[in-house]
Amino acid sequence: MKKIFHYRCNDCGEEYSSGIIRYLCPACNANNKADQPPKGVLKTIYSYKSILDNLDGKDCFQYLVENQFLPLLPIQSLESLPKLRVGNTPLYKSFDVNETGESFEVFLKDDSQNPTFSFKDRASAIVSAWARENDIDTIVAASTGNAGSSLAGICASQGQKSMIFVPAKAPIAKLTQIVMYGARIIPVDGTYDQAFDLSVAASEQFGFYNRNTAFNPLTIEGKKTVAFEIYEQLGRKAPDRIFVPVGDGVIISGVYKGFEDLLELEIIQKMPTIVAVQAEGSNNLIRNLDQSRFIAYPSNTIADSISVDIPRNYHMAVKYLKTFKGETISVSDKEIIDASVSLSRSSGIFSEPAAATAYAGYIRFKSTSRLAEGSRNVVLLTGSGLKDLQSVQSRISLPKPVSPELSSLNSLFSI
Repeated sequence: MKKIFHYRCNDCGEEYSSGIIRYLCPACNANNKADQPPKGVLKTIYSYKSILDNLDGKDCFQYLVENQFLPLLPIQSLESLPKLRVGNTPLYKSFDVNETGESFEVFLKDDSQNPTFSFKDRASAIVSAWARENDIDTIVAASTGNAGSSLAGICASQGQKSMIFVPAKAPIAKLTQIVMYGARIIPVDGTYDQAFDLSVAASEQFGFYNRNTAFNPLTIEGKKTVAFEIYEQLGRKAPDRIFVPVGDGVIISGVYKGFEDLLELEIIQKMPTIVAVQAEGSNNLIRNLDQSRFIAYPSNTIADSISVDIPRNYHMAVKYLKTFKGETISVSDKEIIDASVSLSRSSGIFSEPAAATAYAGYIRFKSTSRLAEGSRNVVLLTGSGLKDLQSVQSRISLPKPVSPELSSLNSLFSI
């Protein structure tokens, strides 16, 4: 039986069928302005009642696990997904204490273990699978690097074509990934926002299928799968707090959407407190939360993956944060790099600046004693540090080489 789902506009509430390619709500999109976050982002809605009616007495979450969460995905078959292992990334547990000596649990969700080393593979996998089921062989995206390399790699595994619009100043490691996967890369002499707009215009002009986050609603459906995994990996319990790096607002919306699905199915009774962590040099989502009109400030941060002037999923992210009483925090570039170093040396996980931003937020919370005794806290680490080696060069000092004789080590080891 063909799965039935539909789309609902985040802003006006209008509903649309899922039978054709959908991007933004056309009514809201008609009034969007270039200097404002777009309205009309669509949310994918499932028949939760149908899922519950098909349980045959089984535990609901066990039923979802046995079916690999297919009832909550916008595709018809798991066979449409790439053969690469996307998701099911490790959750590492440790203990920590706050300034008052109270102990709590902290879990590191390491999504750098995805095939192209970033969280973005979750979204690319679902978009690619949907395209495959609908006989689409070319997908385009705008990216500062991670989404582009993700789409390129996933499409390569699926035999699909990909075209990536990137700011020309994106990190060379990420651009290299895109090229190595065989994608057509189009460097744009401008910002991510300009690359985004150009990719949308190209999709409209040439009929390409567009993967862009906060434009294609299926990206949120891919990203929400991390919530299902966290719940299962914590022994089928929701955490108390999750620290999420935020740029466009799509990842945090995906985390919310996953737990919202579990709420709708009464698998959980309460939404975890989700903390939106942004770089101080690019905190346009946080700083506009309570403003009547959005004002964009030029972004300048070492965390290029979350460097965004106009957050494309601003309205949905803000709605989630306000509805479920989420928390926010901004951290400096110094805190981000310090967090990256600390994380690497304490856990063996080397994260890129965007991912380390979430860990920096966790460190700040811990220092202010806002983490309760016995609480369970998750830090979402979204990408590998190998994607942006330049960002940590100021913290690295390589020693001079020694001659290949044992005596050359005497001064090093005080012999």
